[in-house]
Amino acid sequence: MLRLGIVVAAFAALAACAPATEQKAADASATAATAPTEADVAALFDRWNAALATGNPDTVAALYAEDAVLEPTVSNNVRSTPQEIREYFVEFLPSRPQGTINERYIDILGDNVAMDQGVYTFDLPGAAEGRWVTARYTFVYTREPGGEWKIEHHHSSAMPEPVTQRPAPLAAAATPPA
Repeated sequence: MLRLGIVVAAFAALAACAPATEQKAADASATAATAPTEADVAALFDRWNAALATGNPDTVAALYAEDAVLEPTVSNNVRSTPQEIREYFVEFLPSRPQGTINERYIDILGDNVAMDQGVYTFDLPGAAEGRWVTARYTFVYTREPGGEWKIEHHHSSAMPEPVTQRPAPLAAAATPPA
């Protein structure tokens, strides 16, 4: 009889653990990383550009990792905390920026790290002079344990030489020159 009691107690303990075990298995499969495709990485820029269009600095800042570094186009200050990154977008978003990729090079650095770099042009219709600016850019993306991609590093610098003609947008099916 004692043996039967021990067996029943063991089954009860295992049954109580089953939901936790199932949840851990679900979490593990959700975060099991496979390398992103170039299209996946390109979509991360589109997600960021769409966040700019909301005009909400919190929406944009939420795309950056907790320890991200932002070296912005139209500011001399490097931003290295979530609050500093948010403050940059508080200042920048009234210009209603919308980016267009002109030249792109994507590198898949592993299952959880990718880099998108090239040249983009921003229309700034909300700026006093309603201008555009062409800049070189680098985004380094990392996939967090929950599976969400975040911007770990973002460097954007205006072209060092004057750009007098607006660059053409990157054709959707075009491959950058080798």
